[in-house]
Amino acid sequence: MNEFSRMEKMLGKSILNKLNGVSVLVCGLGGVGGITFEMLVRSGVGNIILVDYDIFETSNLNRQILCLDNVGNLKTKEAKARAKKINPNCNIRVINKKIDSEFFNGFNYEVDYIIDAIDDVNAKVLLIKYALEHRIKIISSCGTGNRLKPELLKITNIWKTEYDPLAKKIRKKLREENITYKLPVVCSSEKPIIKSSDCVGSCALVPNAAGILLASYVINDIIK
Repeated sequence: MNEFSRMEKMLGKSILNKLNGVSVLVCGLGGVGGITFEMLVRSGVGNIILVDYDIFETSNLNRQILCLDNVGNLKTKEAKARAKKINPNCNIRVINKKIDSEFFNGFNYEVDYIIDAIDDVNAKVLLIKYALEHRIKIISSCGTGNRLKPELLKITNIWKTEYDPLAKKIRKKLREENITYKLPVVCSSEKPIIKSSDCVGSCALVPNAAGILLASYVINDIIK
């Protein structure tokens, strides 16, 4: 028995080999991205590129699965160390940079999927444009803060969201760029508890459920 023996019983060895050969770019390792990354590792995805420039803070302890006794440490470093305990054979590369207009200069990694779990609108649009230009499948997370009901999350496209200020900003940017792509997103139909844009609260329920949906979208697309 190995760490993936139960998956092999369900999916078969050929599917595990397929998962092991895929490369996924995970952008953002917060409440959403951290659990996304862990689900990919635990599902046998063999090649993951992590992008995050931030460190863990005490306020992350209430919802971020990667945040334990490592406050003050780089999220990418801690994520890689945790993943190696789960699947030592997982090939993980880390990029400790902010996604901006210079980010993709010299970016020469082969990527099959991009998972966008960041909350910077400009960075999200840059990822979308890069994915479209290079024919890479991408899925993005919309807002998960100020919400309590994970059952109201769903996978849809960016033009069909509701009650989501972040999605609204993304749509505006896409229109400005004349991009009509039906970007797959994980979003909630729950009205935010706090409506002020400068006050975002969060608990563990919705961000983690959103992250699992992001990973599920990619994994199920791989195994068909």
